[in-house]
Amino acid sequence: MHMTIRHYRVERRYIAYLRFVLEGYDGAAVLTTLDAAQGVVRLCIAPGNLALIEDLMTHLGGEMRIEALTAPDAAGWETNA
Repeated sequence: MHMTIRHYRVERRYIAYLRFVLEGYDGAAVLTTLDAAQGVVRLCIAPGNLALIEDLMTHLGGEMRIEALTAPDAAGWETNA
């Protein structure tokens, strides 16, 4: 089984908060900041935890702006609409 990778854009001020919340789910996902200025983060989601993390991100989206992103290309990050 492989980790699932997801990219999101969040408000810069919430990056540390999001990391803290994810750490509470002991090993479910690891957050890496890719571009602090733009608020782009990568989540490496452990096998069996995808639904949990997707539900969590949806719930947290009620508290802060969270945009799912597609992988970067030459034009930069695109919103996953």
